Amino acid sequence: MKIEELINKHYNQLNETDLHILKYILNNKNTCHKLGINRLAEKCNASRSSILRLAQKLGFSGYSEFRVFLKWQEQEGNNSDKSEVEILRNDILETLKYVKNKDFSEMCRLIHRAKKIFIFGTGTAQLNCAFDLQRMFIAVQKYLHVIQSLTELEMVIKRLTLDDLVIIISFSGDTPTIFPAVQSLVAKGIPFISVTNLKNNRLARMTPFNFYANSSSNELSDGTKLNTFASFFIIGEMLFSHYVDYLKQLENEDKNGEQS
Repeated sequence: MKIEELINKHYNQLNETDLHILKYILNNKNTCHKLGINRLAEKCNASRSSILRLAQKLGFSGYSEFRVFLKWQEQEGNNSDKSEVEILRNDILETLKYVKNKDFSEMCRLIHRAKKIFIFGTGTAQLNCAFDLQRMFIAVQKYLHVIQSLTELEMVIKRLTLDDLVIIISFSGDTPTIFPAVQSLVAKGIPFISVTNLKNNRLARMTPFNFYANSSSNELSDGTKLNTFASFFIIGEMLFSHYVDYLKQLENEDKNGEQS
């Protein structure tokens, strides 16, 4: 599990001091693991006990364990000496490792019981991912409606019920324009699934039904930034595959029930 995922998972337990410390850590990943607890506290202008409490809130026994975790994160995340192929391969492998331990059952239940399912992507690549999900689910008679603009999303939300489901695909999870609509979903109690990059982001924090796709960035010699995106499609394929298995499980349970 990455530090960003830990932050999202425990976000409601974190106070202002915790977030201040984490901001420093996230902006200095390559050096924080080298610092002892007193030195880190000094850098963050916080107390030693605040650092210790933060580590424990994130699920570590103490700062030493947290420091080892930060060192591992820095080693895993250093892309400066990697080729584009290596970066892409690592993102795919990390995403596969993540989904291997992810429980899809609740998301599959949401999809199965939903009367209507809408997918919204915040950009061109995200919409392509949404259309790919729509294509796959046709095979199991689940007809997903792709929403192609924020205005359409806001119109749809007004008519949604608790029996419906929304899937939102966002690269950053922090696109400001979508949050009035997302807040409406939360206020109405409409279930929604988020798919975002593996980072501390607001969208993932707003729903318990979230998926992370591991996506890294690198720079070309002319300064052009590149982001990998294949992992988002992998999340979609995995969600569909788990849903197919979920349907098979339901069929087996029905057969066993009839036989008994």
